[in-house]
Amino acid sequence: MKNITRKKHLEIKLQSIPTHPKPKVGLEQYTTPSIIASDLIWNAYSLGDIEDMNVIDLGCGTGIFAIGCALMGANLSIGVDVDVDSINLACEVKDKLKLDNVKFINKDIIDFNEGYDVNTVFQNPPFGSQRKAESGQDLKFVKKAIELDPEVLYSFHMASTEEFLINHYENSNLKITHIFRYKFPIPKIYDFHTKEKQNVDVIVIRAEL
Repeated sequence: MKNITRKKHLEIKLQSIPTHPKPKVGLEQYTTPSIIASDLIWNAYSLGDIEDMNVIDLGCGTGIFAIGCALMGANLSIGVDVDVDSINLACEVKDKLKLDNVKFINKDIIDFNEGYDVNTVFQNPPFGSQRKAESGQDLKFVKKAIELDPEVLYSFHMASTEEFLINHYENSNLKITHIFRYKFPIPKIYDFHTKEKQNVDVIVIRAEL
């Protein structure tokens, strides 16, 4: 049952979720700010994609989308991430909030195939904000999401790749219904960062399968 009635209340709840405890540059780990997560989750809830639904958060990190969806009344909210440090922290938050409709799984999303009946997928994959980042990681997440056969997908990407992504989604028989736009703050957490913070333009594509 949903126990959040205002977007601001959801944002405040999500602010209590810690950032990645040991961010790993190879995984391009950046924590989604609560203001962005709460806005996207609230929109998804308004579109009927969360309440009483089975939701999976691929590459969940410390669980902000999985936990947020649970707070908004998801029937079951599952977070999957390869990083055990993040998963352990997500489990601690889940227990602290006493959420019994959340489950976290420590596994590479490529190997995730647990047979759940999925309605909605959220994913904030490595979207290539680093110069040396391996390209195409976000498309691997899209491919996995399609394999899970949900009704709806919400996926973060670099805004600069929007035209390419629209073509890719359409060629994958995905119907894009909404594109949400955000300024995603990248903090100075890795040695190669030269600025205290840099805002990156990202988009979140909502697509129906």
